[in-house]
Amino acid sequence: MGNLSFASLIRRPESGAFLGMVFVFVFFAIFGGRNFTSFAGAASWLNVAANLGIIAIPIGFLMIAGELDISIGAMVPAASMSMGIISGHYGLPIPVGILMTLGFAVVIGWINGIMVVRTAVPSLIVTMGTLFAVTGLTLFLSILLTNTTAVAMNPPAWAKAIFGGFYFNSYQVIIVWWLGLTALYVYFLHFSPWGNWLFAMGGDKESARNAGIPTTKFTIGLFILSSVSAAFVGLCQTILFNSAQVSTGMSFIFNAIISVVIGGVLLTGGFGSVIGIFFGTLTFAMVNQGIYFTDFDRNLSSLIIGVMLLIAVLMNNTFRQMALSYTGSRKKD
Repeated sequence: MGNLSFASLIRRPESGAFLGMVFVFVFFAIFGGRNFTSFAGAASWLNVAANLGIIAIPIGFLMIAGELDISIGAMVPAASMSMGIISGHYGLPIPVGILMTLGFAVVIGWINGIMVVRTAVPSLIVTMGTLFAVTGLTLFLSILLTNTTAVAMNPPAWAKAIFGGFYFNSYQVIIVWWLGLTALYVYFLHFSPWGNWLFAMGGDKESARNAGIPTTKFTIGLFILSSVSAAFVGLCQTILFNSAQVSTGMSFIFNAIISVVIGGVLLTGGFGSVIGIFFGTLTFAMVNQGIYFTDFDRNLSSLIIGVMLLIAVLMNNTFRQMALSYTGSRKKD
């Protein structure tokens, strides 16, 4: 039973991600001192992880299904400006701003999904097109409607408490949203029939379709989920900072993909877990913020992130090979 338990452990997609997270935490706990692990210090990387994690898990779903959405880089600032213009510049109620912003995200996600399933164009190219289209549309409408690229907003206290407030002086409320959505996604991927559909699509989409899985509707739904998740982060940031501005969200593209890959999701699809992505997001956030608690040159931040990504990929591949080798040896016995 002990051997079987070990084999089961190393086969898990999140095994490498968990060990990587522990290594990074210990590293910065040593070189960053008590500030990194302090109550306020932990808030710095948990806030980053929460904002990124809400986007990363839907991106992970798409990657498991063999697709990719990079238009999230435009959806975050687009949603932020949409919220700022509707409820800030024009003064409409916050619920109206939220509904209109998320509705816009649904449309963009639907367009991405429709173009992917009805054409032979890879999702990377399709979403690259919408990335630039939404970026240009955001800038054009911002200038047209407000004659500026930045707008202010004064959200009511209840909106702050739910979407953009701080608790215990340092922790953003979006952390609660992240944890709740993660629990929901764990059920979706690992305990519901839809999770099996997702893995089947990543393994062989044609076979999944022949098995009766509604691959077209499911793919469109995944793109909508990705777009809405990015928009939710954007509107929360507007409420948090009481303002919005036209800025690129390109960092979310690469950071989300890095977090997903660190979390053990294969770029070729068909393999991954929500908990792995959760650990991968935490790992990335700790590296991203941890360097500011050390005496290292801040210019090394990108280098460390790059090295971390390579090590994580190698570690995940090693764990999978160990699992396959162990399983093969057990069958021979």
